[in-house]
Amino acid sequence: MEKMFCLGLVFGAVGGALLVANSYKMRSLVKKSQAEFIDKVNEMVDERLAEPKTAQEDQTEKKNRGK
Repeated sequence: MEKMFCLGLVFGAVGGALLVANSYKMRSLVKKSQAEFIDKVNEMVDERLAEPKTAQEDQTEKKNRGK
C-alpha cells in the first residue's frame, strides 16, 4: 500500500509539472502565487526583526499571561 501511495504521489507530481510546463496560464498562476508567498514571508520576517525579543523576555511574558 505504501508503494502504491508513493507511486501515485510521483505520478501526480510529474503530471502537475507537465501541466504547468505546457500551459501559459498555469505557469503565470504559479509565478503569481510564488510572488505572493514570498511577499508574505518577507512581511513576517520584517515584523519579527522590528521587535526583537530575547528568550528570557519571551518566557517572562508567557508566565505573566498565565497569572
